[in-house]
Amino acid sequence: MTKSVWIHELTWPDIADYLKSESIALVPIGATEQHGPHTPLMVDTAWASDVSEAVAKQEKVLVAPPMHIGWSPHHLGYPGGITLRPETLTHVALDIGESLLSHGFRKIIFVNGNRVANLPPLQIAMAKLRFKTGAYVAIIDTHLIARKEVCEAAGNRRDASHHAGLVETSFMLHAHPELVRTDRISPIPDHDVPAFASNIPMDPPLDQNIAFCQPTAAEFYKRTGGNGAYSSPAGASAEIGRAVLDVTIKRAAQFVAQVKTIEVDCERCPIPI
Repeated sequence: MTKSVWIHELTWPDIADYLKSESIALVPIGATEQHGPHTPLMVDTAWASDVSEAVAKQEKVLVAPPMHIGWSPHHLGYPGGITLRPETLTHVALDIGESLLSHGFRKIIFVNGNRVANLPPLQIAMAKLRFKTGAYVAIIDTHLIARKEVCEAAGNRRDASHHAGLVETSFMLHAHPELVRTDRISPIPDHDVPAFASNIPMDPPLDQNIAFCQPTAAEFYKRTGGNGAYSSPAGASAEIGRAVLDVTIKRAAQFVAQVKTIEVDCERCPIPI
C-alpha cells in the first residue's frame, strides 16, 4: 500500500524515515467562511488541501493536517463563519512551524487557500520563523502562485477570481461537485471600478489604484448585497475549474521543486527530538 503524504495519517517511524532524506513540510491553511449561496464554507480549505496533496504526491514531500480556520472577520455577517484573530493565526502558524522544526523539518511552506486574506498574519509568522531560526519559510498563495494563468483560464474576465465568483465556483464544480448548489448560481452585475480599491485586484490588467482598508462584516454584507458572492459565478464550469486547478498545482510544484535545491543554514533551529 502506498504511504500517505499526510503527516497525520503516518506513524512516527514513517516521518523519521522521511526526514533522513527530505526536510520540506507543506502546511495548508484555509478558512471557514461563506462563499455565496451556492458553494460551501470550506472552499478555501479545499484550495489549500487539494493543491498541497497534489503537489506533495508529485514532489514526494509531506503535508501537515489542514487548518480549517483562518482570518475572516469580514464574512461574519453571514451565518456559519468562524474566524481567528489575526494575531492568533500568526501564533498558530508559529506554533505549527516550531513544532515541525523540532523534529528536523527545515523548510516550511504555508499553502494559503484563503486567498490574499490570510496573507498579512501568515507573512508575519513567516518572517518571525525565518529570523528566529534560520529555517527556510515561504508562502504559496493558491491564487497568486499562478495568477496570470488562472485569469487566462477564466477568459480574463474582470473580477472572475474574486470571492465565490467564476474561478472559485469552477474549482468546486471540478474538485467537489457534490457540494455545489448549481440551482443557486445566478449572475451578479459587475462592480464599478473604484478610484482606490481596498485590496489587491485579483485579475489583470492592474487597472486599480490601491489604498488598503479592511471592510467590516456589515460593510462586506452590504457590498455583496446579501448574497455573499463578490463577483458573478455565472458561466462557471468544471472544465474551467480543471484548468485553474491544474495550473495552480503545476506552478506550486515548480516552486517546491526549487525549494528542494536550497541549502538551509539552520543553526538556530530547535534540536530535533
